[in-house]
Amino acid sequence: MRRRRTHRAVFAAAGAYNIGWGCYAVLDPQWFFRVTGLPLSNAPQIFACLGMVLGLYGLLYLEVARRPEAGWPIAAVGLTGKLLGPAGLAWLIVTGVWPPTTVIMIITNDLIWWIPFALYLRDAWPSFRATLTGPAAAAAPPR
Repeated sequence: MRRRRTHRAVFAAAGAYNIGWGCYAVLDPQWFFRVTGLPLSNAPQIFACLGMVLGLYGLLYLEVARRPEAGWPIAAVGLTGKLLGPAGLAWLIVTGVWPPTTVIMIITNDLIWWIPFALYLRDAWPSFRATLTGPAAAAAPPR
């Protein structure tokens, strides 16, 4: 795989980042509201749950770092979330539901990962495609 060492480093960093972010969100679920000037949440458990989910994504990213040839589906789901999250936030900002200060979360959680994840998906596609068309696929009955 092209740039294998770089992809391993990127997904190791993404995994560590997500686990750290997730743990912090679980331990202090009001931090985002304080930092962005939003009113404190009356249901901080929801943000803590988001932290748990993002922390679990971190474990998946560490698996991509461990076995980059097999990580295409995980990275594809990860990049999809990193594209949809900013779209949702943009809608909240444009409609005045959330203030522009909330964009800080999207910069570190999503935007900085777009290029490395997309590059990985491009480089990993041939390896992943080979698993789809390998001997197991040939032995499968036609649909």
